[in-house]
Amino acid sequence: MSISSAEFQSTENVAIDDTVAGMLDYSGQPAKRSKSGYWRSAYFTTGATVAEKFAYFGISSNIITYLSGPLRQPTAMAAAEVNIWSGTGLLMPLLGGFVADSFVGRYWTIVFSSVVYILALGLLTLSAMLNSERPNHLRVFFFFFSLYLVAVSQGLQKPGIMAFGADQFDEQDAEERRGRSSFFNWIYFSSVAGPFTAVLVLNYVQDNVSWSLGFGIPCISMAVSLAIFLFGSRSYRYTIKVEENHPLWRISRVFVQAAINWRTKSSTSVYNVEGEETVPQLCSQQFKFLNRALLAPDGSREYEEASSISEIEEAKTLLRLIPMWVTSLGYAIVLSQTSTLFTEQGITMDRSISSSIDIPAASLQCVIGFSVILLVPIYDFVFVPIARSITGSHSGITKLQRIGMGMVFCISSMVIAALVERKRLETARVYGLVDSPKEKVPMSFWWLVPQYILCGVTNIFTLVGLQELFYDEVPCKLKSVALSLFLSIFGIGEFMSSFLISIIDNLTHRADGYGWFSSNTNRAHLDYFYWLLAGLNALELLAFLYFSKSYNYNGDQVSDNGLKFVLHLGLEIFGPQYRTPWRLALKPQTKQSQPISPSSLPVAGTIFAMARLCFDSHTPSDLSRVIEDWTIGRAINPLLSKVVLDFERDPYDFVDEIREENKDSEGDENKEILHIQCWSSVQVCFTIKVCE
Repeated sequence: MSISSAEFQSTENVAIDDTVAGMLDYSGQPAKRSKSGYWRSAYFTTGATVAEKFAYFGISSNIITYLSGPLRQPTAMAAAEVNIWSGTGLLMPLLGGFVADSFVGRYWTIVFSSVVYILALGLLTLSAMLNSERPNHLRVFFFFFSLYLVAVSQGLQKPGIMAFGADQFDEQDAEERRGRSSFFNWIYFSSVAGPFTAVLVLNYVQDNVSWSLGFGIPCISMAVSLAIFLFGSRSYRYTIKVEENHPLWRISRVFVQAAINWRTKSSTSVYNVEGEETVPQLCSQQFKFLNRALLAPDGSREYEEASSISEIEEAKTLLRLIPMWVTSLGYAIVLSQTSTLFTEQGITMDRSISSSIDIPAASLQCVIGFSVILLVPIYDFVFVPIARSITGSHSGITKLQRIGMGMVFCISSMVIAALVERKRLETARVYGLVDSPKEKVPMSFWWLVPQYILCGVTNIFTLVGLQELFYDEVPCKLKSVALSLFLSIFGIGEFMSSFLISIIDNLTHRADGYGWFSSNTNRAHLDYFYWLLAGLNALELLAFLYFSKSYNYNGDQVSDNGLKFVLHLGLEIFGPQYRTPWRLALKPQTKQSQPISPSSLPVAGTIFAMARLCFDSHTPSDLSRVIEDWTIGRAINPLLSKVVLDFERDPYDFVDEIREENKDSEGDENKEILHIQCWSSVQVCFTIKVCE
C-alpha cells in the first residue's frame, strides 16, 4: 500500500526507539516496531506465497499434457506453446515491478493482480468444462486468453509480494536485519513447498479425475492466497509514496543526459554550495561517466535538463547489478533443463518402485523440491550460525559468496548429469536397446536423483542469493523493479535454452536423421549438451568472480574517517563508518567520551534536528531513528513528520527550502543552517534549529 504525503499524520508521544523510519502502519501513523512488521507480518506474505505457487505450478507443471490431449495439438507445437507461455510469464515481473514502484504501490498491486489471477483461473476452469469431440477455434482462443491472463497476473504479483514481504524487516535493526536474510530463505522454501505439493496432487487429479477439477482447485488456492494476505493488512508496514517521476524514466533520463553531455563543456553545475562546486565529492566514483548528467550545458534551463544526484546514484545502482545479471544466465539455462531434458532421460529408465507402481518421469522434479525443503532449515539453522561465528557477517557469508558457491553446485549438477547420461547410453548399447526407444533401459531412476538434488542445492545458494542481492542493493523506490530484473533472468534463460537447443540441433543433425537431440534418445547425445552447459557455466563463474572482486556493496564506499560536522552551536556530531547500525552522539566542545543529557547542552531551548545520509543510493536512517541518548519531547513530532515526508528528496533541495524559510532570520543564533563538510562519496544534509 502506498500512502501519499498528505495522509501522513504525526503522532504524539511516540517512542523514538520504537518507530521504524520511513514506514507507516495501516492507519497512516508512524509504524511502531513492537506492533507491526517483522515475522508477525512476514508469516502472512509467506503463507500467501505457498498458496499462490501451488496454484501456478498446478497449471504450469502439466499444461503440455492438456495441450497435446484435450486440445489435440501436436507434441512439437504443444512444447513450443509451453515455452513461449512460460517465458512470457517469467518476463512479466518487469511490468509488475514497474507498476508497483511507479503507480499504485506494492500492496495494491498485489491485491489487484490477485483478483485478476483468480478471475483468470476461473476462466481457465470454465474453458476446461466446455467439452467437445473436436475443440473449435473459440474454445482454443478462450483457453489461451485465460492462460495468458494467468501469466500476466502472476507476473504483476510476483515482484510485489517478495519486495513487500522484505519491507517488513527494518535493515537498521540488527535483529530484523538477520531476520530479513532468513526471510529470503523461507520465501524460497515456500516457493518450493507449493509446487512440490501441486506436482504430487494436482497432476494426478488432472490425469485421472477431470481437468475442470484440476484447474478449479488452483482457483480456490489462489482465493485462499489473497485471503491470507488481506488478513495481515493491519500488521503490515507500508512505505511512504513520494510523488515523483517513474523510476525507469528517471534512470533512462540519466543515461540520455550523460550521453548528451559526453563531449559538452559546461561551466554550470546544478549543485553548488557557497559558489564551490561539490559534484566530485557528492557523487560516487564508480561509473564516473554518469556524473556528467549533473551538468547543464551553457545557456540551458539547469534544473529541467540536469539530473539530480539521487537519480544518478539510482542508475549506478542498477548498472552495478547488470554484470551479475548477465553472469547468471547460464545458471538459468541449466535450471530450465530440469523440466525438459532431465525428464527425457527419466522416460527411458526403470522408474518402478514396486511390481505395479511406476513413478511418472515428470514427478522426478519433486526431488528438487524435497531437497530444498530438507536443506533450507539446515542452511538457516546450522550453516549460517557456524559461518557467522567465523566471518562475523549476520548472513554467514556475503551475497556474492553465496551466489558463487551455488554456481559451483550448478556446474557439478551438469557434470553428474553428463556422466549419468553416458552410463545410460552404454547400458542401452550393452542390452541391444539402441533402436528400441520405447523399451525401458535396465537402469534405475535413482541414478538421476543426485543431479536433481544438486539443482536444489544450487537454488538454495544462487537463486536465493540473487534474490537477496537484487533487493538489498537498490533504494526503496526501485526494489520491485530490481526484483523484476532478478526474475527476468529465468525468463531470458528459458528463451536462450530454446534457442540454443534449436541451433545445436541444426548443427549436429546428420544425414541419417540423428543428432544431439534425436527423438530416439538412445541415439542422441544429451551428455554432450550437458558437458557444453558445464563448460559454459564454468566460464560464467570465472566472469562472475572477476566482476565480484570489483563490486561495491551498498554502503561500502563510506570513508574510514566517517563523517564529522563542526557546528556553530558549540557541538560536534560524529557518524561512525557504516559497518554497524548508524548512531549519532551529541558531545560538547570538550570532546567528552560519553554522550550528555539535554540539560547539559551548551545551548538553551529545545533541539530540533534531522539528518539525511546517502551512502551512494542507500539511506541508513533519519535522526529520529538514531538518537538514543535521550528522549525528545512531543514538540519534535511536527519536524519529524517533515523529515519523513522529505526523506527521498535531494538534500540540497531541502537545504534551499530551509534557507528560504530562514532568510529573514539571518544573524539570529537561535535559527541557523549549518555548514556542511563532506568526505569521500557521502552526500549529507544536516539541519538544526534551536528555538526558545
